[in-house]
Amino acid sequence: MAVDATQRAVVIGITGGIGSGKTAATDRFANLGVDIVDADLMSREVVKPGSPALTAIATRFGADRILLADGSLNRRELRHIIFNDAEQKAWLEALLHPLIREEIVQRLQRCRPPYCLLSSPLLLETDQQKMCDRILLIDAPEQLQLERTQLRDNTSQDAVKTIMASQLTRDQRRSMANDIILNDADLPSLYAAVDKQHNLYQELYS
Repeated sequence: MAVDATQRAVVIGITGGIGSGKTAATDRFANLGVDIVDADLMSREVVKPGSPALTAIATRFGADRILLADGSLNRRELRHIIFNDAEQKAWLEALLHPLIREEIVQRLQRCRPPYCLLSSPLLLETDQQKMCDRILLIDAPEQLQLERTQLRDNTSQDAVKTIMASQLTRDQRRSMANDIILNDADLPSLYAAVDKQHNLYQELYS
């Protein structure tokens, strides 16, 4: 997406594999005053109770099955439905992806210059990358991804490996990024790297 940096915020897409530290890095950028558009939050916004999308989902899969007692979406059940059903998954993506994209675009247009972040775990797997002027990857060795995720989620190594296998490989992500922060040390080291990257973006786009 071509952006005139003198008129509106340049969009930096930030992404990373599971356990890479993307969330910690994004939080650091936010603390530095950078506007953040979170694709995960947008995906929840479009299916909030009373939304047309949630009504369509409930009609297709059954309200008793897919809605919780408070009227919100039962995400676990929805994941279960589409996990091994390519047709249902395709229907859901055709419904939600345009809505999520529209919501993201609206939020990006309200961001303050000189730059903002579009945070998305699936940035490189979807057309969300087309909304970005530059891609920043938070990178980590795969063994470290495993260890961090096991510790954070209290889950098995096999479960984490299954998730990692469903994502792009580390080499694929690295080949698609304009900028890479290697997060293979402690949190202060990550913050220092983010601060350096922030200063670079300020110089480039201010």
